[in-house]
Amino acid sequence: MAGGGVKGGIVHGATDEFGARAVQDKVHVHDLHATILRLLGFDHEKLTYRYNGRDFRLTDNYGKVVENILA
Repeated sequence: MAGGGVKGGIVHGATDEFGARAVQDKVHVHDLHATILRLLGFDHEKLTYRYNGRDFRLTDNYGKVVENILA
């Protein structure tokens, strides 16, 4: 991610010596989506859509904004 409210030149988290698995500050895809939605000006917890008579969130119930990468 670059620009648009993201700090430049930082590294978030760490991987094992082979780069195969995240070992520190893991970010789930729902967290990434929540962060992108925040940068676009949306509250991911209030942004819902109705399907089959039930409200769903784009980030499910798991997304959390990754605050340390935001400028």
